[in-house]
Amino acid sequence: MIQAVVDNVCWQMSLDRKTTALKQLQGHMWRAAFTAGHMKAEFFADVVPAIRKWREAGRKVYVYSSGSVEAQKLLFGHSTEGDILELVDGHFDTKIGHKVESESYRKIANSIGCSTNNILFLTDVTLEASAAEEADVHVAVVVRPGNQDF
Repeated sequence: MIQAVVDNVCWQMSLDRKTTALKQLQGHMWRAAFTAGHMKAEFFADVVPAIRKWREAGRKVYVYSSGSVEAQKLLFGHSTEGDILELVDGHFDTKIGHKVESESYRKIANSIGCSTNNILFLTDVTLEASAAEEADVHVAVVVRPGNQDF
């Protein structure tokens, strides 16, 4: 039974599946590694300064990731920049919906109490960008080294 579970997890990872259960498992594994000090999250050099600038300008910052909320909080709480959780107003994961479904962006807007056309979504995945645009969300596609879509 254990081997069947391990095989299933490996299969899902090999296909880059974004299932909630897999992301929750990832979160549990990360919690152990981050809290033990074995891992620190690294962000591209421009990310944290940009978030600080947006916050200073009175903007709210939310994270929407296929990684679980727990994993997101671990990343922002144990980064090479220190604990930067205070820079983030909230977190969303696949529990609100998949990132390639436009309804997910409408649900996020409703959850944070704003119109979709008042949201800027940054992504490096073109299918996510299309879904967000379909929901009337502003989108900026971020090109980074290793992007699979570009």
